[in-house]
Amino acid sequence: MSPRTRETEHSREVQAPADRLYALVADVSRWPVLLGPCVRARQIERDGADERIELWARTNGTMATWTSRRSLDPRALRISFRQDRSTAPVAAMSGEWSFHPAGDGRTRIVLTHAFTAVDDDPQALEWIARAVDRNSVEELAALGDFAERPYPLEQLVFSFHDRVVAPGADPADVYDFVHRCDLWPERLPHVGRVDLTEDPAGVQVMAMDTLTSDGRSHTTASVRLCEPGERISYKQTVLPALLSGHSGLWEFERSGGGTAIVSHHTVAVDPAAVARTLGAGTTFEQACAHVRDTLGANSRATMEAACAYAASVVRRP
Repeated sequence: MSPRTRETEHSREVQAPADRLYALVADVSRWPVLLGPCVRARQIERDGADERIELWARTNGTMATWTSRRSLDPRALRISFRQDRSTAPVAAMSGEWSFHPAGDGRTRIVLTHAFTAVDDDPQALEWIARAVDRNSVEELAALGDFAERPYPLEQLVFSFHDRVVAPGADPADVYDFVHRCDLWPERLPHVGRVDLTEDPAGVQVMAMDTLTSDGRSHTTASVRLCEPGERISYKQTVLPALLSGHSGLWEFERSGGGTAIVSHHTVAVDPAAVARTLGAGTTFEQACAHVRDTLGANSRATMEAACAYAASVVRRP
């Protein structure tokens, strides 16, 4: 007997062209910044119009990860997907994004899903349906809001990184400094407070009070995904007033006889917040430069402190 398959459809009409909306969905590197449930997204493979992606997202208050194969058709404005590695209680899931011009510069976005539950459990099927409904509504609203902003996509979402090398340092010690963010108030002058929980292991939820290089103080909250010794990726869930999205990645790698630590940021500046946050007359371009400077300064301070800490660690032979 075949398992029960639930099918759903969610749609939203927005004041933005179809190709702009298609581009937002096609590039998964933007998803943690744009889509509330998504914490991490990356492309694993690409072969012409087909790709394989890995996603981490909150579903009904829990963290889940899966990989999907996607087929992109920019001419038809359709993106189909099928999970090839699911997380229980999902047994299988597939669907499609499609974008339909509706006249007067408007577009109707349609997102469909078809899914089954592990062991054909009816309660699990309902759990999946609630998660799909909640996340789909939130994602469609976020895409519409973002696409309607009157700036090119490459200005609205941009990425940058900084790199610091610690000669003679062990990557494990540099990683430990960044991983133990609960100790940052004692170790970093620009951090005033950190509240940290970790459950399950490797998934951290942190709230932090930070002083920026221009003397402003703000409170943020983040979800962090920790891969020991390799990388820590994160998404801010409570943002500074100037941002509508911020995700990042700390990477640790051997470099010669030491360690290189790289801090990556992807951010979305909120145009509506520029004047009230930085003052009347501040341009959007100046606001973006301000974000780059302040986030970069704090990241470099953290990386330099991590390197100094690692250099001070004495390992017994």
